Amino acid sequence: MARGIQILGSTGTVLLIVRFLSPVEQGYYYTLLSLVSLQVVFELGFSFVILQMAAHECAHLTIHADGRIEGDVVAHARLASILQKTFRWYLVAAVILCASLLRVGVYFFSRHAHAATPVAWHGPWVVAVLATAVLFLLNPFFSFLEGCGLVWQVGRMRLGQAVLGAGMSWGVLLTHHGLYSPAMVIIGFAVAGLAFLYTWRHLCLVLLRYPVGEQAVSWRSEVWPFQWKIAVSWACTYFTIQIFTPVLFAYRGPAEAGQFGLSLSVTTYLSALVIAWMSTKAASFGQMIARGELQQLKGLFFRTLRQSLVVLVGISAACEAGVLALHYLFPRLAARMASPQVFALLLLTSLSAFIVQSMAIYLRSFKREPFLIQSVVVAALTVSLSLATVKGWGLAGITTSYLLCTGVIGLIVGLTIFRSWHTAAEASFRRMDVPISAPAAR
Repeated sequence: MARGIQILGSTGTVLLIVRFLSPVEQGYYYTLLSLVSLQVVFELGFSFVILQMAAHECAHLTIHADGRIEGDVVAHARLASILQKTFRWYLVAAVILCASLLRVGVYFFSRHAHAATPVAWHGPWVVAVLATAVLFLLNPFFSFLEGCGLVWQVGRMRLGQAVLGAGMSWGVLLTHHGLYSPAMVIIGFAVAGLAFLYTWRHLCLVLLRYPVGEQAVSWRSEVWPFQWKIAVSWACTYFTIQIFTPVLFAYRGPAEAGQFGLSLSVTTYLSALVIAWMSTKAASFGQMIARGELQQLKGLFFRTLRQSLVVLVGISAACEAGVLALHYLFPRLAARMASPQVFALLLLTSLSAFIVQSMAIYLRSFKREPFLIQSVVVAALTVSLSLATVKGWGLAGITTSYLLCTGVIGLIVGLTIFRSWHTAAEASFRRMDVPISAPAAR
């Protein structure tokens, strides 16, 4: 439901952008969004690491609604240690993120500003960065609580975020302050997130104050070997998705950047909607691994992948048909997007990336990051090919580079990695004499 509301909200936002923003302002809008997404570099993939660490410990604990925790004493202390270290890390990282993003945005927009059509981007950029820093500090708590088994509760909070974020975004667009729309979405997310954390304040505060003693998680030996690989992979994801709009803005102008940004956002929202089928299972994957339930794990993963792929293919086909109809019925509106041919290539790439992302969620539940090399290779190829084609072929060159590197090479390498790592994981379970089809422990 949260993803569905986001899709509806984004559809309304797209229509309002076309109605209230000029093509140049549209380019600024999506470039601003891409630059704000640089937060993934500071986040270092920590949210998924936190989720899996918490899930593995909570497999041996029972968490009550009033914040009480029962179960293994060592697991309790390790769980508290995870949250304490997480809070300290994100507090420092949020300050660094805020200071760095402000400088990056000011430099980029000042250097590549559209002189013929001046746009007031300073205020929207500052507010967006400050709001991003606040939400950045809250996000690890959401991941931690989801790893503790509060999946539907976090999902309900995401629904509230989607509704509030869309409402605030539409409000500023309707009042002709459209470039503030990204900041308002983030502020809406932060407000809904703060309200959610307030309801779970007892659990969080108890864990933050819990004396962990010698049972503290060793970040250097237990977490960092996993985290740094996730960090590199997540940073590479930025360069394989979000880098295109700023590149087009710099080399081809804001109008063409706006066309690509709008089209890419639609395909990204489609995969974001369907990935909810898989991402909500991440905590369950981790707990099944901790209990040795490999057969149940495999069954749940492949069933979920089949279901979500059918849904994604269906809505992608419908979306492509809608874009085709748009070009015949509303050519003025269609001119703000990429052509139907380019949009089809983006949809194909999105399908490929969805499969790789699903496999990554599954394998990372083992607290490993096997997609490091794949992420680095795909990112390097994508950036290189995009810079080589953007001047001559513009939007078509960028899209073809994206399809070739992420959609074809990325999928082939990803499938190869998944097959070899999955076989190795099952063999590892057998060597440890773990009953890979053991019933769930209660």
